[in-house]
Amino acid sequence: MTAWRRIRATALLVVLAGPAPAHAEVIAQTDLGFVSRNVVVVAGSAMEVWKRLVTPAAWWLSDHTFSGDAANLTLDSVPGGCFCENLPQDDAEAGNAAKPSPAPRPPARGGVEHMRVVFVDDTRAMRLVGALGPLQGEAVNGALTVTLKPVDGGTRVIFEYVVAGYMRYPGDKIATAVDTMMENQLLNLAKTFNSAAASSPKGATQAATGDGLAADLDNPRK
Repeated sequence: MTAWRRIRATALLVVLAGPAPAHAEVIAQTDLGFVSRNVVVVAGSAMEVWKRLVTPAAWWLSDHTFSGDAANLTLDSVPGGCFCENLPQDDAEAGNAAKPSPAPRPPARGGVEHMRVVFVDDTRAMRLVGALGPLQGEAVNGALTVTLKPVDGGTRVIFEYVVAGYMRYPGDKIATAVDTMMENQLLNLAKTFNSAAASSPKGATQAATGDGLAADLDNPRK
C-alpha cells in the first residue's frame, strides 16, 4: 500500500523519521484551507539544484506515489507542462499483454496528473497547480511555488503550498500531514546533494518568510 493510501486510511496522521529542514511550518490555516512552507539550504549551485528538481524520479519519495515507484514520475518544466506519473502494468498484466491478441494493449494501465506547471523562471522559480495525493479526490486546488536563491553554503529552496476548497478531512490533521509530506520531499532533495543535516545560515529562515518569498519572485536575480 502506498503512502497516499496509508495517509487516507490513518486520517492523515503521518510522522516520518529523519532530520528536518531548516524551517517547516503550516503558516496559515482557516476553514477554507491552509499554507505550508518548507525551507532548506541545499549544498549545490542553483543550476545543479534546478536540474535535480525538474527530475522528480531522482528525489521524490516512492512512498508518496500511486505506483509505489518514483521512477514513474516525470516533470515537463515548461508552462503547461505536466508533473505526471505513469501507472505500469503489473507482472500478470504484462505477461498477458505479451500474448498475441486482436487489439494490442498499451504499455501502461494508466497515469496520474499530479500538477500542472503555470510559471517557470529557469533556475530561479517555478509554480505548479494541483491537489497532491489524497487531496486529488477532494474539491480543492493547490498552488505550489518553488523558489531557488544562491546563499552561503549552497542554494536556498522554498516549497510554499497553498491549498483551498472543500475537503472531508479534519483541517488541522490534513494540514499537518501535507506539511510533513512536503517537508520530507524537500529534505530528500537536499539529501541527494549529501545535505543530510540540511541547515540554513542564521537569518535565512526569516528572509524566506513573509514578504521575502514575494520579493524573490519579483526580483529572482537579487
